[in-house]
Amino acid sequence: MKRKQLFVQKPFVYLITEGKATPENFLRKKNEILRLIKNAVEAKISLVQIREKHLTAKLVFELASEAAKITRRTATGLLVNDRADIALAARADGVQLTSCSLSTEIIRASFPPAFIIGVSTHNLEEAADAKRQGADFITFSPIFSTPTKEKYGAPQGLKKLREVCDRLNPFLVVALGGIDENNYASVLENGASGFAAIRFLNDAKVLKKLAAKK
Repeated sequence: MKRKQLFVQKPFVYLITEGKATPENFLRKKNEILRLIKNAVEAKISLVQIREKHLTAKLVFELASEAAKITRRTATGLLVNDRADIALAARADGVQLTSCSLSTEIIRASFPPAFIIGVSTHNLEEAADAKRQGADFITFSPIFSTPTKEKYGAPQGLKKLREVCDRLNPFLVVALGGIDENNYASVLENGASGFAAIRFLNDAKVLKKLAAKK
């Protein structure tokens, strides 16, 4: 397994799928997601995460396997949310771990050295722990208000983002939560190595604009 050179691209742009695929709409949504990933590859987006929590393991594997064929031998990496086993079997580049996942330490010890590990964090303690256990990068969220991150409480804000980036420097910190065209520059100005988004980046027009700036 060859490790992708994901972390030399600046800024680091991380597209996360919307999570709207279900067993009932799978064929239609799969095709939509694969088209989105093709657009992301053309735009040279750093990383794509398949985050489809309503699908069975079998369907996540099918989707990830087809997506990996698109991203293979490109500058875009592919991660699968939570399921490191599916990511490896599908020949994706790695996994995005959550608070409910196996620990970073276990995944790092059990999977190939080239396997990329991202970790979702929501405070400085979690961020520092992910770095200590061998993660390649973290997402830190929510920076701004967003419906998908309401369960994590009030937005962290740019001041907290700056604190985490300063404490972990030069470790890769990716800002997440409420990122859009009006504020993504501000997270970069406050120390983030890049930004991740669901709504903002699940738009072909946005991907084309970002590609034009690279």
